[in-house]
Amino acid sequence: MAIPLLDLKQQYASIRDEVLRVTSEVYDSQYFILGPRVESFERDFAAYCHSKHCVGVSSGTDALLIALMVLGIGPEDEVIVPAYSFFATAGVVHRLGATPVFVDIDLADYNIDVKAIESRITARTRAIMPVHLYGQCAAMDEINRIGHKHGIAVIEDAAQAVGAEFDGRRAGALAMMGCFSFFPSKNLGAFGDAGAVTTEDAALAEKLADFRVHGMRPKYYHRYVGGNFRIDALQAAILHVKLPHLDRWAEGRRRNAATYNEMFAEAGVGERVVLPRELPRRHHIYNQYILRFTDGRETRDRVLDHLKRAGIGCEVYYPLTLPQQECFSEVPSASEPYPNSELAAEQTLAIPIFPELTREQQAEVVQEIARALA
Repeated sequence: MAIPLLDLKQQYASIRDEVLRVTSEVYDSQYFILGPRVESFERDFAAYCHSKHCVGVSSGTDALLIALMVLGIGPEDEVIVPAYSFFATAGVVHRLGATPVFVDIDLADYNIDVKAIESRITARTRAIMPVHLYGQCAAMDEINRIGHKHGIAVIEDAAQAVGAEFDGRRAGALAMMGCFSFFPSKNLGAFGDAGAVTTEDAALAEKLADFRVHGMRPKYYHRYVGGNFRIDALQAAILHVKLPHLDRWAEGRRRNAATYNEMFAEAGVGERVVLPRELPRRHHIYNQYILRFTDGRETRDRVLDHLKRAGIGCEVYYPLTLPQQECFSEVPSASEPYPNSELAAEQTLAIPIFPELTREQQAEVVQEIARALA
């Protein structure tokens, strides 16, 4: 049977009437830029994240960008980032004229290796930007300790981790700022691009709100050079409809992850396939379910091709490390080896994990992977 990597149509069908109602109300109001819909979503999303403040923005990339901008990060500054992540994590640093400084990951959770961070800090380091990759939080206690020790800001890239937890505290409330993406494929997805920044600091929240409208307060008076980073009222309204369902959808993903773990154990794939693991003190929300094929790239690619021929959705996140990207070839730290990041790029594959996935579909996915490995 055909099994997509992600099926958003089933989710939409369950909330369609409510989505159409609120979007119709926005159309009737003709209030599309910021306003009460945005303010209402920001208030409730901040509460969901156990944070005091939320500023809605135009995308997850812009959330990262504006977080760095309000700190004044620019040329001559360095920002520590993992060597394995979505491009925006390092791209926003480079875009501001600052230098991304890469750190290898820990293969246990694909997040930044905290033991390697301090050796990368210099007098130019202004921020550490850990990524909660695939829906599991990085080791934020140790990262915050390092940041506090050196007087360096810590910014969470929580684009894939809405609702994830570390020690009972949610992503977005674990550092100076938390940056979220509401790209449609995320666990909390908009009907287009949207994002948010959360913070405990009221003054910082006010500055973020100014920066998203060209640094303007009051109208036509500009204290800063910001950007046009506003979230649409339509997107905020849709996200607000989805928010009360988010934990239930995440539990569906967690349930499917547990089912996969059982099925793969029964399939006898052994040490050839490393399954994702929820580490202690974490609450994993499985934005992706990632397999790692220890035989190497050739085996991973053979499984990928087999699944695609069988009509089963799968994808490589990410085929290159950030230091391997051509546009970062002149970044000083890009020339160094990052063995764990390189293994992740060569050996990992995402398979379907969306909450509406049936046990029958999961069994077929596992069966086809076992056949490809035979």
